[in-house]
Amino acid sequence: MTALSVSTSSAASLRADALVIGVAKGPKGLLPAAGSEAVAEAFDGKLAEVLATLGATGAEGEAVKLAAPAGLKAPLVLAVGLGDGEQGFGLETLRKAAGTAARALAGTKKAALALPAATAEEVEAVALGGLLGSYAFGSYKSDAKAPVGELVVLTERKGSKDAKAAVERATAVGEEINRARDLVNTAPNDLNPKSFAAIATAAGKEHGLKVEVLDEKALTKGGFGGLLGVGTGSANPPRLVKVAYTHPKAKATLAFIGKGITYDSGGISLKPAGHNETMKCDMAGAAAVFATVVAAKRLGLQVNVTAWLALAENMPSGTATRPGDVLRMYGGKTVEVLNTDAEGRLVLADAIVKAGEENPDVIVDVATLTGAMVLALGTRIFGVMSNSDELRDRLHATAEAAGEQSWPMPLPVELRKGMTESSIADLANMGERMGGGLVAGLFLKEFVAEGIDWAHLDIAGPAFHEGAPHGYTPKGGTGSAIRTLLRFAEDTAAAKG
Repeated sequence: MTALSVSTSSAASLRADALVIGVAKGPKGLLPAAGSEAVAEAFDGKLAEVLATLGATGAEGEAVKLAAPAGLKAPLVLAVGLGDGEQGFGLETLRKAAGTAARALAGTKKAALALPAATAEEVEAVALGGLLGSYAFGSYKSDAKAPVGELVVLTERKGSKDAKAAVERATAVGEEINRARDLVNTAPNDLNPKSFAAIATAAGKEHGLKVEVLDEKALTKGGFGGLLGVGTGSANPPRLVKVAYTHPKAKATLAFIGKGITYDSGGISLKPAGHNETMKCDMAGAAAVFATVVAAKRLGLQVNVTAWLALAENMPSGTATRPGDVLRMYGGKTVEVLNTDAEGRLVLADAIVKAGEENPDVIVDVATLTGAMVLALGTRIFGVMSNSDELRDRLHATAEAAGEQSWPMPLPVELRKGMTESSIADLANMGERMGGGLVAGLFLKEFVAEGIDWAHLDIAGPAFHEGAPHGYTPKGGTGSAIRTLLRFAEDTAAAKG
């Protein structure tokens, strides 16, 4: 794990294996960013010229290495692109630049980040981007390259406690996002509902969280037909895990529910080859809400936050739920299963009803729910749906402020008809094919208790990145929605405080 620290030492005097600076696109060529002054001086004012000779353009995602001249303690300078520098740099630009640098310096023992960091917010952005960018999942590789050992964020905020606090916050948030990434990347033969529940229980003991696990016997006794129906085909039975953080001065309670399908074969409605190889990631929602609660505890947020992990493995077998079966969900509603590959909404529905019994102020579920949402929004944007326009818009704004891309989506009442026309049950788990992501949201809405504000985040696109790494985003699990949920919890605490 990469260590983070902050220093007010000058870039020239700090001993490190590499020194990172930012370079932007200026109106007349390359523009070294704030923090690079000592490096520019060491190059006798010719830093931009040297970088241009090496092909640097200042574009985001660019990383150019060059030998450090006399006058710098570090032997290597890494210049990372910041994009257009005429209007300054946003926090997300700084996160991406630090992430690019950390990834480029894998295997380095110590690197100093001399990027623009004049405010506590910028210090945190650089620190968090660096920690997320340093992430690498090497559990199954015999020759895995070690991440950068230590990142030092350089700032001129002398004697300021908020810079240190910013790095501490970045450490807590980054480590929990990376915890979620580890869970998403773990092979499904090692992560199943029982082992995931054990991980949550261990984390609860470590951080002082209350953890309750309902196993298959408790689920049967309680009538959790959604979870049992999805998990009945697997040798690994389902679990419903509650992870609760409470603050003695909290004036609001949030319930975060995560879809936790540890492997999704599609069940009897089997996925074809080419669509099932990455389905270990179908528990990314559960990983996100779990990590968020641990982070909330580590940060001491003045709000109660409960995570509900709806865990199951969706497999075909002689005991699996069949298309045409009817499940009696927790709370009593019946659902005709028309497609066993529309299983996430079934486990979430049970958890939504259970969470609603505690009468939280807000319920937010997070799920890699539909391919339709990926078709609509692409692989970097998650959809936001809600029974409250105000909550939907607030979550969208919160995501943008946290540096995550989202888009508000409607819940058209006319799409409800298709799933309420089952001739034998209250609902069907499928509706109209067009607008499938919205139909899934409407299905979940049916299980929300009257008077509770609820939102649904469909993270099917950004939860698992199959392309080349970029910025602070690695290949594989990304930790999508955690920053949004955490920011939402912080804002709720501040509003109620």
